[in-house]
Amino acid sequence: MMSRLPISILVVAIIILPVTEVTGQNQKIGFIDSDIILQNMPEYSGLEQRLTLLSDGWRQEIDQLEAALDELERDFEAREILFTDEIREQRLREIDQKQTELNRLIEQRFGPQGDYFTRQKELLEPIQRLIFDALTRVANREDFDFVFDRASETRFLFTRQQWNLTDEVMLELGIDGARN
Repeated sequence: MMSRLPISILVVAIIILPVTEVTGQNQKIGFIDSDIILQNMPEYSGLEQRLTLLSDGWRQEIDQLEAALDELERDFEAREILFTDEIREQRLREIDQKQTELNRLIEQRFGPQGDYFTRQKELLEPIQRLIFDALTRVANREDFDFVFDRASETRFLFTRQQWNLTDEVMLELGIDGARN
């Protein structure tokens, strides 16, 4: 019984190996680097500037609220000894309320569902659509089965430069192929 198990595994491997090898040889795989494409798109640099202006304004708003909270806390610490229990509790509630307001504002502006990411998505979506459409045309024209984005979570340990479609996608978008 023991000697039959390794032999049956070997037989199955011999049968499956040629099938997987043949199908693997017929696939054409390429990759792009969307970071390079974005860096070369004039629309993207304008988008970065708009987002920076928005976030700078929101950051100032948050900084002002933080300064007001710091002032309340310093005032409380300096005068805490002089306060009655009732006034102490009132001031602590004001500080807690201001802290809650600050946390809410930070979440509203920069949280996962916040204004910054919502606006970023709105502005990036048309650019991403352009890149995807150009990539689809290049991949269909050159008969690729798979195309990966090297700039995203997928990491390559080795790639042949001949399969890099970044320049072709940039040409399809009408962008000069000179890389940064």
